[in-house]
Amino acid sequence: MKPQVLQLNPILVPQINDQLAERYTVHKLFEVQDPSAYLRAHGAAIEAAITGGHTGITRAMLEQLPQLRVVAVNGVGTDAVDLAYCRERGLPVTATLGALTEDVADLAIGLLIAACRNLCAGDRFVRDGQWEKFPQPGAIPLARRFSGMRVGIVGMGRVGRAVAVRAAAFGCPIRYTDLRAMDDVAHTFVADLVELARQSDALVLCAAADKAEGIVDAAVLDALGPQGFLVNVARGRLVNEDHLTEALTAGRIAGVGLDVFVDEPRVPAALRQSERATLQAHRASATWETRTAMAQMVLDSVAQALAGERPAMSLTT
Repeated sequence: MKPQVLQLNPILVPQINDQLAERYTVHKLFEVQDPSAYLRAHGAAIEAAITGGHTGITRAMLEQLPQLRVVAVNGVGTDAVDLAYCRERGLPVTATLGALTEDVADLAIGLLIAACRNLCAGDRFVRDGQWEKFPQPGAIPLARRFSGMRVGIVGMGRVGRAVAVRAAAFGCPIRYTDLRAMDDVAHTFVADLVELARQSDALVLCAAADKAEGIVDAAVLDALGPQGFLVNVARGRLVNEDHLTEALTAGRIAGVGLDVFVDEPRVPAALRQSERATLQAHRASATWETRTAMAQMVLDSVAQALAGERPAMSLTT
């Protein structure tokens, strides 16, 4: 009999799904109408759980899976998993650390360039036929040059460092903040977030700070100022969205590029309606290359745990 795997989120890579189906009996909870009843019927036999960073897995659900040997998170966020409980139980929780770095950093720079150069507003101007109606050069406001901007990075981990490499290639001076200064980072460390914003033309949020909330508030946005830009490819809740929408609407900051939000998929109307907001649907890792690499890491983690090994990507054991 094949080991039984509980899958809480779909995996969008066909060859990985084929391998899962070949190796395991896969219970796709995301397709079930009554998950609670389904778990009561099948939970006792489940040996591995696959979930996403946003979905996670509750302690109540974990307690219904007595034979569980691994929780494989298809992502880097683990704040929706009760890690303390998993440690108590000796249960490996794995994440796809490192697989997302390049694509997330690419999107961060893409969002910043798009926000600075008004790419989305310009695209709509052409698509809506406005260029034909208003062909004069002044019909679209002048944009902001990205090259040479002072870029402040919040969180100098894998993604932060990758963003720094890309921004430096555009001649951008780099400053950063984190829990401490990094000995192996040549860029300038600024301990205070407000001061970092004050010294930056653009603030890029890269921190994997699961417990931080609302650290980018009115004070930070005012320090960034009416010529400043904010990009968030980290956690939506790092930003106080009420303060952000107020600042953007009032022109206290120049623009934003956001891939993450506080209450996804609900996005404040003020952001959706703003011409100075460039928005994505939490898709920083959404390329075939990265999603395949992530899914393969999930597959490897499940295989290692069910073989009695410590998964290479375990965060808890």
